[in-house]
Amino acid sequence: MAEPRKSSGGYSGAGEEPASGEGAGEGTRPGPDPGSGPHAGSPADPDHQFPARPDPASGTEGDPRSRPEPGPGSGSGTEPDDRSRTDAGHGSGKEPDDRSRTDEDHPSRSAPGTDPRAGLTALRAAATRKGRRAAARGLGRIVVVWAVGTVTMLILAGALPDFRLQSPDGDSATHIAVTAAVGAGVFGVLSALVWPVLVRALLLVPAFVLGLLVFFLNGSLLLIALSLNPTGRGEANPETAVVVAAVMSAASSATSTALTVRDDGAYRRRLARLAYRRGAPAVSPDAAPGIVFLQLDGVGHDVLHAALQERERTGGRSLGGQRLLAHRLPPVMETVASWHGTSHRLVPWRTDWSSQTGASQLGILHGTNEDVPAFRWYEKETGEVMVCSHPSTAQELERRAAARAGDPAAPGGLLATGEPGDTASRGNLFTGGATQLALVLSVAVRRNKKTRSRAGYFAYFSDPANASRTFASFVAEAAREVFQSVRSRLRRETPRVGRGGLYPFVRAFATVVSRDVVVASVIGDMLAGRTAVYADLVAYDEVAHYSGPQHRDTQQVLRRIDRSIALIAKAAEHAPRPYRIVLLSDHGQSHGPTFAAAYGLTLQDLVRAGCGLPVSRRAGKSRSGAEARTAARAALRRPERPEDGHGGEGRRGLEPVVLGSGNLGLVSFPELPGVVSRETIERRHPALLPALTEHPGVGFVLVRSEEHGPVVLGADGAEHHLETGKVVGIDPLLPFGPGAAGTVLRTARFPHAADIMVNSSYDPQTGTVHAFEDQIGSHGGLGGEQSRAFLFWPEGLTPPVPAGETLAGAESVHRVLRRWIGECGGPVVRRAAAAGVRPEPVAEDQHAG
Repeated sequence: MAEPRKSSGGYSGAGEEPASGEGAGEGTRPGPDPGSGPHAGSPADPDHQFPARPDPASGTEGDPRSRPEPGPGSGSGTEPDDRSRTDAGHGSGKEPDDRSRTDEDHPSRSAPGTDPRAGLTALRAAATRKGRRAAARGLGRIVVVWAVGTVTMLILAGALPDFRLQSPDGDSATHIAVTAAVGAGVFGVLSALVWPVLVRALLLVPAFVLGLLVFFLNGSLLLIALSLNPTGRGEANPETAVVVAAVMSAASSATSTALTVRDDGAYRRRLARLAYRRGAPAVSPDAAPGIVFLQLDGVGHDVLHAALQERERTGGRSLGGQRLLAHRLPPVMETVASWHGTSHRLVPWRTDWSSQTGASQLGILHGTNEDVPAFRWYEKETGEVMVCSHPSTAQELERRAAARAGDPAAPGGLLATGEPGDTASRGNLFTGGATQLALVLSVAVRRNKKTRSRAGYFAYFSDPANASRTFASFVAEAAREVFQSVRSRLRRETPRVGRGGLYPFVRAFATVVSRDVVVASVIGDMLAGRTAVYADLVAYDEVAHYSGPQHRDTQQVLRRIDRSIALIAKAAEHAPRPYRIVLLSDHGQSHGPTFAAAYGLTLQDLVRAGCGLPVSRRAGKSRSGAEARTAARAALRRPERPEDGHGGEGRRGLEPVVLGSGNLGLVSFPELPGVVSRETIERRHPALLPALTEHPGVGFVLVRSEEHGPVVLGADGAEHHLETGKVVGIDPLLPFGPGAAGTVLRTARFPHAADIMVNSSYDPQTGTVHAFEDQIGSHGGLGGEQSRAFLFWPEGLTPPVPAGETLAGAESVHRVLRRWIGECGGPVVRRAAAAGVRPEPVAEDQHAG
């Protein structure tokens, strides 16, 4: 097998972001280099935390980095030499001695016949030298950070009138400098010792409130530091102390990040501290591999494939129409690209009609997404609008899925196991049956300690540097969104939607806070030796809704996601068991102007006109239903917002309820019980169905006929009878590709499918759809990339489906992932063995393709 491609990580050009400087929370900090440091298990290694585990291929003891996979999770192939292993997109971040290390630093590479005792002596000497270098670097960082804090305090003392470092009678410059140095040192020590205790005490405080308390707590620590200053000259009022502490923390954090962003040893120690705060992992040296599922929310198959390819950029002068200079740029996702074709394989899978996270993730984690017709839908029995991103709806959907699932091999979900704490769900809508949870929406409404979804905040914010760095990154991301929005307007880019109001902060929550907490939680899970972890990274999906799936803004987000994956892959090298990393997505996104922007009216306006109801002269806006917005509200403990912007007023009297879920629209008649037939609709509103089917922005309409059952209607009287396959005129489903009829028929049989379901038009040449809400990158219906998700799995696992077949439906993906957990010896196998049941291989979906 070919060796993984080496990623330099040093490219920088137009539109590129620097490879460093955003901090570990930003996913920029590389993990330990596979070829660096003494061998695992060396008693002279001051950073060693875990015993060396046996090589599962050779049966030999040694460094956990020496297992034979050419990439994370691969179960086959030969391991390349440490000097040629993939650096997860951070090749330029290696220490110089790593690239020029000789046999003196690697005694195991000495020539045959070397005295083993001499090799052991050389090993110990190399470990000692490396330990001394690490200690010197650590001491140097402390001194530099202390100096920066001192200088910052001096500058603030000169700039702020209410902050003094000298007596009222004045002092010499030396006395003032000593006062600043002592004050900065005491403040740093107090932050390191007191901060974790304060965060643990405030764990029950809402996340947003905790973020505000950071400033007041820092200010209090500064006042304490000034009072403990033996010179007795420091003085500040409380308001000024808050400002001084915030600036000092930001300056120290930025300095520390800049100094350690390429220091493998420092990062390895941080990982070890994170793991041992939760207790040493009780994992045997010969433990079976664990598995980590990383869901890249909204990343379609084609988007990922393009992000794995090298790019060509031309520059310089032209001669005869030809550029004189041309050079290659690295892939957008360098880490994932280095795995592609070497240790991992990429395949697409086709989503259900409801191509959105609620339906897909419920099917993947709990094995069934029955009766989830859209992202939001109206239930006549209760008169309520169900919204997948609302905590109460997520909890109810998980309850229904658990009641509906009848599979004894996977009770409670993909991650359900009889061993508490063995699996984890991070950043998801649903638990999947796991007991270790962080930022899980379905438990956000619960208030007991065991299922508290905000518990994952402590693991990250217990480090004051993390708190300061994440806050700084949050502010930077919000500012980046404002700049990108203004740039888009100045360039008159189309299509374009409004990106003002609270959206910059919602985006910053999804791309910074949520990601930082989820990544830190996953790293902690691996270092704790958990068997299976499922985590969702929502950053791309949130940005693509407003910028577009292929926009430069989303490319930058993909680059940062890749760095987060690199962090996780590096942490896996130091886990007490080997891990297989699987990447997947829940859906893709399709681009295009909104329905209102393209045609000057909303779907609700069109429905009201067809029903003979008055229509507003001005097209209204449909609020975006992006998951990050509700996740942020849940983190703030804000009450769920009713869906008034999606037809809530239609519940009064006899007016229809009109909802939008991406480019899928739903029309319900609340005054009529059950599913309303086509014949009844035509009698009560004879102009409605023609108004929908003949509109150029509508691709097809689903209704239920008393005579023919589910029927798809199109323009010019076209019909597709789903149960019999009969087609009248030109098939309305033809542009939507193979499999469309089957997935629409499945949804038509859901008890809570709307009376009329409307899918927007789709242009196969351009891939354009029209969302019924305020999004230019949308998903939720049929048409284009939104229905093509992906699976990216290591070769050590069996293929998802036989060659030539297509994986279709989230429930089929659940069966594949469950099979892979069993192949790793995970909870499925142990649970079946405990019940006395012999696990059977998972059959593939016979309807796929």
